[in-house]
Amino acid sequence: MLNDEKPVRGGRRWILWGLAALLALMVGVAMFSGRYPAPFWMSPRLLWEDPLARQIVFNLRLPRILAALLLGMTLAGAGTVFQMIFHNPLVEPGFLGVSQGAAFGAALSIVAWNAAGPGIQLAAAICGFAGLWFSASLARRIRYGGWTLRLVLAGIAVSALFSAGVGILKYVADPLTQLPELVFWMLGALWSVSWPKALSILPVTLAALGFLLLLRWRLNLLALDDATAFSLGAAPARERMALLAAAVAATAAVVSISGVVGWIGLITPHLARRLLGADAQVALPGALLIGGAFAVFCDTLARTLLPGEIPLGILASLIGATVFIGLMIFRYGQ
Repeated sequence: MLNDEKPVRGGRRWILWGLAALLALMVGVAMFSGRYPAPFWMSPRLLWEDPLARQIVFNLRLPRILAALLLGMTLAGAGTVFQMIFHNPLVEPGFLGVSQGAAFGAALSIVAWNAAGPGIQLAAAICGFAGLWFSASLARRIRYGGWTLRLVLAGIAVSALFSAGVGILKYVADPLTQLPELVFWMLGALWSVSWPKALSILPVTLAALGFLLLLRWRLNLLALDDATAFSLGAAPARERMALLAAAVAATAAVVSISGVVGWIGLITPHLARRLLGADAQVALPGALLIGGAFAVFCDTLARTLLPGEIPLGILASLIGATVFIGLMIFRYGQ
């Protein structure tokens, strides 16, 4: 049995290295893709010959690539954690009202206080945590079903409430100044990301993702029922909430600068499990690599396909939904 497991582990290790190489390739391509000096591609030699090219790459493209990388990894990691903890392959980071709460906070700061930059990020982060708190509080008051079912129902209700709040803010926003910014932000975009914005979310996201990676082996236990997990030495309620808090903190941070970007947190765990199996010790790192590459790829397309930028959320949803349909047909069409 042990001899049979060695080739499997070796194969998974090579797949992870392949995904890491794919991510590095995506980052390299993104650095030299854009509208200057000609559409779609810039020669690397211009970094030494053209001062404007250096400014564009190092001051505009690199912070945006870093933000896309953090966005994809965070949503993929959070999606993997949520799907394993809630035993549901159809949940994603917006499941507990986190993304919708962060979107509501950002929209409120734009409409009510004309906030920009740090003000939007702070409001989004506060309301993202509020979404988790409301979901957990409501789940404790529901009188039927197990904890997982109650949290599912509470997350759906809280997400709907925050979405309704965003709709009201769109209705009352100034149509000439606030509404265009609000709509573009709600579609998901990284067009305004600079080094200060990208670096502002770096500590939270790195700490949260590092925590998830360190405890990824516990996800295999927490994916079991409470009695089994407890008998194997886990403290299910406490450990699940710790992992959820880390995932929520990172999600709120990235949503505060990118807006709502869907599908990344849903499809990347499926792709990782398809390639690497259900073991979280390899599936979670695989999901992070796939999510980072996918977000960088979508953002590169968003800023290079047309002279005017396409919102990142639109491309992520279009490509993500297409991949998801393909996965479902391939899996169940046999």
